[in-house]
Amino acid sequence: MVGIIIVTHYALGEALITCAQHIMGRPLPQLKQLAVSKADDPDEIVRRAQALIADVDDGSGVLLLTDIFGGTPSNVANRLIVPGRVEAVAGVNLPMLVRALTYGHQPIEIVVSKALTGGLEGVLYMLPAGPQG
Repeated sequence: MVGIIIVTHYALGEALITCAQHIMGRPLPQLKQLAVSKADDPDEIVRRAQALIADVDDGSGVLLLTDIFGGTPSNVANRLIVPGRVEAVAGVNLPMLVRALTYGHQPIEIVVSKALTGGLEGVLYMLPAGPQG
């Protein structure tokens, strides 16, 4: 099972994990999060992330999901990429996370692809439902 680590500003990752567990209806031991603050030392964050990677990697690889490309969390994730083993996607949202979890038993390349499409397809402009009636 591909491990997933959410690397985000402050508590966003924790909130996404709570929501994903609710939606999936089961514990998600392959899913961890790393909260990053502006005050954190980036080298220390990288060390903490490496420990989390070792914890969730069963040999299937690890997907890092981060929030804003160019921010500290994505810069940390970028330092951890090992193509084919540790991959990263920026712009995390709940549809992306749920899709990655749903396909976590597939090879990491598939999980990355499903995460990207889930994130993109989960962003929609909503029109009013119309009269109830």
